[in-house]
Amino acid sequence: MSTIAAIDCGTNTIKLLIGDLPEVAVRETRMVRLGQGVDRTGRLADEALERAFAALDEYAAILARHDVARIRFCATSATRDAANAADFTAGVVARLGVEPEVLSGEEEAALAFAGAVRHLRVPPEPPVLVVDIGGGSTELILGSPGAPAPDAAHSMDIGSVRLHERHLHSDPPTAAEVAACVADIDATLDDSLRTGGVDPGAAATVVGVAGTVCSVVAGVLDLPAYDRDAIDQAVVADADVHAFTHRFVAMALDDRLALPWLHPGRADVLDAGALVLSRILRRTRPTHLVASEADILDGIAWSLAD
Repeated sequence: MSTIAAIDCGTNTIKLLIGDLPEVAVRETRMVRLGQGVDRTGRLADEALERAFAALDEYAAILARHDVARIRFCATSATRDAANAADFTAGVVARLGVEPEVLSGEEEAALAFAGAVRHLRVPPEPPVLVVDIGGGSTELILGSPGAPAPDAAHSMDIGSVRLHERHLHSDPPTAAEVAACVADIDATLDDSLRTGGVDPGAAATVVGVAGTVCSVVAGVLDLPAYDRDAIDQAVVADADVHAFTHRFVAMALDDRLALPWLHPGRADVLDAGALVLSRILRRTRPTHLVASEADILDGIAWSLAD
């Protein structure tokens, strides 16, 4: 096998993985908030592009230190929605020499499922529901390990950045703001079911991936610092997720910033992301959630290695 590089550019983060799989040499994350204001303006903000390009300059320097045979750069929700996506594409090509693939929601979901399920040490009882909550969208993917593709996948425009900007304006959010956010989430989940989306109630195992879910699990575990090894494949009770969400949403931003396990770049928007996770779990049959640090980035990497 040869060394590959996978880049996942989402609404809130840009992640890099370099390795000769299954060995991973580099795993980096930069919080850039590329989706800042996209829900309201339909455009990528100039300052958001500057942050993203600064992160990509760093990644270009890292890539130059490794003998990488292939690179795959996948862009997700923010660049699907933006009118000026061409500016972003040009900036990526100029820095990395590769054109970003703008994934459809279905492609995004399939890669997230592959990354999460392939990684699990304990075989999960099928069907498995993978919940991937990003900054701009949330993917629900239902399938069985080892199958060539998931049985069903659906992408919904209810991400942590998008919903926080839409509803949670006060510090801390008011009860009315939280209720409006919850109503938006529930209405989206209801619409998804009516239009043939994924039914969370069909799952025998629920696996949560990506930064929002893993941050919530870190909070449930009350870790002294963000610990990837402690979070990865931890099993937490749904009831504990609901209780944590209730406490966290009521916290002021300064109090959130003091939490030792929480990245400052997530402190303001994790309230909306936690609400999304909590509302989804209320529709599932299993009483516990399995957290996975492997996600769409790992799926992108394995798509190159395979």
